[in-house]
Formats: sequence, C-alpha cells, structure tokens
Amino acid sequence: MMEPSTQIVAGGGVVYRMVEGIVQVLVIRRRGVWDLPKGKIEPGESIKNGAVREVQEETGCRDVQVTHDLGSTIHFYREKGEQVRKQTWWYAMQCNHDGLKPQLEEEIEEVTWAVLDEAMDQVHFDNLKEVLSRFDTAVQG
Repeated sequence: MMEPSTQIVAGGGVVYRMVEGIVQVLVIRRRGVWDLPKGKIEPGESIKNGAVREVQEETGCRDVQVTHDLGSTIHFYREKGEQVRKQTWWYAMQCNHDGLKPQLEEEIEEVTWAVLDEAMDQVHFDNLKEVLSRFDTAVQG
C-alpha cells in the first residue's frame, strides 16, 4: 500500500453516564450515520485536551471528566484524491450534563444517549464497535 500523503491525529470520546445502574453512552448522527464524537487535534494542543474540546463542541456536553484511556484506532480514506491516514486517540469521559446540542456546522444532526448494547448496534464503523468494546472492558470490567 502506498504511504499516505496526509496523516491526521484526532481525539474522541466514549461519553457516558449512569442511569439507575445502567451505563448509557452518547452517540451522534452525522450525515445519516451513527458515530462517536471526535475531531482533529489542533497545533500545540494535547491529544487529551483536544478530545475533550471536540466532544464538547460536537455534543454540547460541558461537564466532561476523562476517566479512562481507550487507546487509538487507525483508518484510511481518500480525500481530494489523496490517501489519508487518520489515527484517533479515544478516552472514556463521564458527563452528567443534559443540555445536549448537535454541532450543525459539522453536519451533526442528532446527539442522543443509548444503552451500550444499542450503541454497539447503532454505530456504523467496525473500529467504533471495537472502541465501545474497549470501553465496556475498561469501565465495567
């Protein structure tokens, strides 16, 4: 495989809360596909701080506490004729804030809480299912 011409570092979160002893995670719908909040790290920004910023911007969730490091995922895609390698670093983040607001300028149509099993079924990409599985192990053991 050709070496990607563009390399992107991103950060994202599995945002969760406990409701009557049941873990719920935040999923977002972007361009009709269920996803997890994530985005590019800005120059000079730590990956963890960038992940928190992206989660806050994309979901409106303000009171975010990072609780676990969930490692990273790598995926490749083409953009404007170029091969892109994107590595996303994931964190479990607790949020007890209800004022959710999708970031419309990022084409996010909906932000909603889902029980973990439902979220596993909803998310579109296999690497996100892997991140949710890591989250399940880290948070619920």
